[in-house]
Parts: sequence; C-alpha cells; structure tokens
Amino acid sequence: MLLRENLDENFTFSVFCQIIEKKMPQKKIIDPTIEQLIDDVVEIDLEDTSIPEQMREDYLDRHKNDLDAKIYVTHLLELQTEMIKLHEWVQHSGAKVLILCEGRDAAGKGGVIKRITQRLDPRFAKVVALQRPSEREMSQWYFQRYVPHLPAGGEIVFFDRSWYNRAGVERVMGFASDEQVEQFFHDVTEFERMLVRSGIILLKYWFSISDEEQQFRFQMRLHDPLKQWKLSPIDLESRKRWEQYTKAKEEMFDRTSINEAPWYIVEGNDKRRERLNCMAHILSQIPYIEIPSGETELPDRVFNPDYERQTLPSELYVPKIY
Repeated sequence: MLLRENLDENFTFSVFCQIIEKKMPQKKIIDPTIEQLIDDVVEIDLEDTSIPEQMREDYLDRHKNDLDAKIYVTHLLELQTEMIKLHEWVQHSGAKVLILCEGRDAAGKGGVIKRITQRLDPRFAKVVALQRPSEREMSQWYFQRYVPHLPAGGEIVFFDRSWYNRAGVERVMGFASDEQVEQFFHDVTEFERMLVRSGIILLKYWFSISDEEQQFRFQMRLHDPLKQWKLSPIDLESRKRWEQYTKAKEEMFDRTSINEAPWYIVEGNDKRRERLNCMAHILSQIPYIEIPSGETELPDRVFNPDYERQTLPSELYVPKIY
C-alpha cells in the first residue's frame, strides 16, 4: 500500500511494461529470469517515481550516458551465475572470503552488495552492517567487535562499512582522538596481514562518487519518502565536510594499501557499471573453479491412504487483501 500511495498517480503497471518493451525490444527472456528482470529494472529505472517530476527529468538527463538496461541485465545475470559458481567453490573448498565495502554516503555500496548476494545462500554469504558501538564495545580493543563476524570455512562475508570507520567517519566527525586514529594506522596493516596469513581471502573496495552526484542523490532522498531513512544526521553533516573526508581517504589509501590487501576503487556515478565492474573484479581476484555436480532427482512423494488432512479455522489465514 505504501509503495502504491507514493508512486506518481500516472504510473501504472502498463507503463512499466512499456518501459520493458522499449528498453529490451529484442531480448527474449525465459521464465526463470522474469523475477530478476523485474527486481533490477524496477529498482534502477523506476526507483525514483515518487520524487518531483522536474527532479526525475534532471536525473534522467544527468544519466543519459549510463549503461543501457538491456546490456546491464544481460551481464548481471551472467555475473550472478558466476557468483553462484564461486560460492559453490567456497563451500566445497572451505575457503574463507572477506570483502570490505567502504566509500562515501550514497556511493552505491548497498546496491552492489545486494546484487552480489541476491542469488546466494544467505547461510553462507553474510552481510555485516554493525550499528554504532555500545559503551562496552568502546572500551574494548578496537578490532574486537569485528572479529566474531569474520568468515569461517565455506563462508563469504561482506562488511558494509568495517574497521575503516576509524580512518573515515570517526576521524572526520571527531568521534576518535588523534591518538586513537594513529594507533589504528599502526595496528590495521598487521591485523590484516594476520587475517591473510590465517587463510582469509581479503578484498577491500572503495566506492567512489563525485561531489555533484552525491549532492544530487541526497536531494533525491530528501524528496523520496521511501528513502528518507537513508539520510542520517551524520550523512547530512558529511556534505559540509567533503574535503575533510577526501583528505582522510587519501591518507587511508597511502597508509593501509598493502601488498597482502590493496585497495581497489570502484567508480560509482553510473550504478549499473559500478555493480558489474565490482562483481567482475571479485571473480577475477579469487581462483575458483566450477564444481561439478551430479543430477538431482526429485523423489516420489509417499502417500498414506489412512491420512486425512484437517480443515484449519479461517482465522488462521492472512486476509487476502490483494
């Protein structure tokens, strides 16, 4: 109901169908891909239907050179298929994969993580997005709150922001002292070397976005009731401190990009290219192989002639509103 109420009154399912036909006139889509197509095209091309018309037009004008939706969806499905192969190899081999996702607010970290994990088993492909530390956690060794979330054998773990909070937001916003920041820089490289020596495959990504694009995305969020929750007071404050964040990022790269765990920068002004490029890079960095699997046969159902299914009371059922 909320989504329907916030959509432009002229937006209908038929409009969505017209967009699909316009963007993918030659694409023959088999049934299993319909759900994926709707998921991604709706989110990317129609996610801003509740913002003012002028802002929507400005958005389309700013992104007229973005990757075509037809090309995007085709490659996305291919990469997600490879991600499943990678995931199966991780489980089969007992590998441990840790991927850190950092970057400015509205740079697209969440969208990338969502597309990567969309078709993976959530029991073994986990996303960690920690809240602000508690009073007890603030008294602990800085890395202690992150250690319980490190991957075990057969797992892929994504950190949606990680211990690099100390080199970024905590430093810029004054939540950490100069001494704490310096201690972090002294410790983090050795901490990461320890992780790599323990057998963890560690990848670190910084999602980059231009000053102008972040400003525009923040403005869109201010006008979108479905996304206003994404604008925290810290996010708003970060706009005033753009240059401070830039200087902090540059020093972070200089002091923490090591041979065992270098930084990789993903350009994020074009969300579609950002997602595909990051997925392709992850696949190129991990020496996985396709694990052959035998054919699985569905067993016949066992019928008990003496079993009679009970009729359940109607109040147990969710009302059929739609």
